Amino acid sequence: MDQKNQPKGFTTSILHSDRMGSPAPEHGSLHKAVHTSVAYGYEDARDLAAVFQNRQAGFAYSRQNNPTNKALEEKITTMEDGLATVCCGTGMGAISQALLALLRKGDHFVSSSFLFGNTNSMFQTLRTVGLECSFVDATDVANVAAAIQPNTKVVFVETIANPATQVSDLKRIGELCREKNLVYIVDNTLTGPYLFRPKTVGASLVTSSLTKSVGGHGNALAGAITDTGLYDWSQFSNIYDSYRASTTGSDPAREGITQIRKKGLRDFGGSLAPEAAHTIAQGAETLALRNERQCSNALRLAQFLEGHAKIRRVNYPGLPGHAQHHIARELFRHFGGLLSFELDPNTDVFDFLNKLKIVVSSSNLGDNRTLAIPVAHTIFYEMGAERRASMGIADGLIRLSVGIEDPEDLLADFQQALG
Repeated sequence: MDQKNQPKGFTTSILHSDRMGSPAPEHGSLHKAVHTSVAYGYEDARDLAAVFQNRQAGFAYSRQNNPTNKALEEKITTMEDGLATVCCGTGMGAISQALLALLRKGDHFVSSSFLFGNTNSMFQTLRTVGLECSFVDATDVANVAAAIQPNTKVVFVETIANPATQVSDLKRIGELCREKNLVYIVDNTLTGPYLFRPKTVGASLVTSSLTKSVGGHGNALAGAITDTGLYDWSQFSNIYDSYRASTTGSDPAREGITQIRKKGLRDFGGSLAPEAAHTIAQGAETLALRNERQCSNALRLAQFLEGHAKIRRVNYPGLPGHAQHHIARELFRHFGGLLSFELDPNTDVFDFLNKLKIVVSSSNLGDNRTLAIPVAHTIFYEMGAERRASMGIADGLIRLSVGIEDPEDLLADFQQALG
C-alpha cells in the first residue's frame, strides 16, 4: 500500500494532512499557504461557469470558500470522520447558518434547554421570525420525543452544557431522530472531536466553535458545520430544487452541505478569514495533546473543589455523583476541560476571583490557560434572574475552563484563594 494512503491515528492524520493532501502545498511547505485573494480567474470562462454551477471543483469568490479555508475544512472533516465541512467566521455563525439554510417559516425544531447563553438568545430571535422552537431537558430522550410535532424538522443538542455540564442523552436521541427521520444536530464544542465524535451517536450534522479547544490558543475566531454522511437528504423536504441531485446531477449525499454553503454561508455572509483559518489549522495539530492535559487537570481540580468546605457544589461529568456521569463515561474519551462550582454564599464571588494569581478572569473556553468567569454576572446576565434560576445558575456560580498548566500550580492557586 502507498505510504500516504495508510490510515493514521488522530494526531498523525491532522499533523500531516496538508503535505499529504492534493494538491500538496507549494515549495515543499509543511502547511497550506494563506491565500488572501478574494476572486479567482479562469482562462476558460466555461470553467468559471462550471464552478458556479457546482459541476466542477474550484474557487469563485472567497465569501464561499478559498484554498486556505478548504484545507481547514478537510482537516475538520477528517477529525469528525465526516463527509464534508463548511467553515465560517464563528461557532455562533455555524449554528445560525445551518438552521437558516435548512429551515423555513413555520418549521419547528426541538432544542436542549441547557444551552450556551448566546445560542439560547439566538433561538429566541428565530422564534420572532417565524421558526418554532421547543426547549426541553435533553438529558432524557423522553422529553425530546414528547416535544416532536408534525412540523418538526430538526433536533439540536450540545454534548456537554455550558456552564452546568448537563450531558444530553445523545445516543438515544440519535435513535429517536433516525426513527422519526429528523435532522440531528449536535454541537461538539465542549468535547471536540478528540474526546467525542457525534457521528457515533447518529448525528446528521456536527457544529463546533473552532475558537475553543480546536484552535486552543485564544487567538482566532472560527466555526464549523460537518455533515457526517449519515442523513439521507433525499428525504428532507426543504432542499431546494437547485441543489437536488436529481436536478443538478451532483452527489445526492452532499445536498444538505451544499445548501448550507449556498443559503447559509454565501447568502448570510458569515465568512471565515483565511488568516484565522490558517491559525486554527495550526492550533488543531496539538488538540489531542492539550485535551489530555486539560482533562487530567480538570478532574483533579473537580475532586479538590468537591471536598472543600467553602464550595457548595461542583458540576463536572467526571465526578461519580454527576447526574449523567454514566453517559459521559460511556461516550467520551475523557470528561472535558470545563467545570463549574458554586461558592458558599458567605464567600464573595468577585473577591475570590481577584485572589487567584494564575487563573485568569476571562470568558473564553478551551484555551491553554485556565480561565474563570462569574456566570450570573456576565454570560448569563441578560437572561434574567428567573431564567437563570430555572437553569440552576446561582449568583455564586463560577465557570472554569481548565488549561494545561502544571497541576500542582493550579491546585496551589485555588488553595490560597480559598484559604
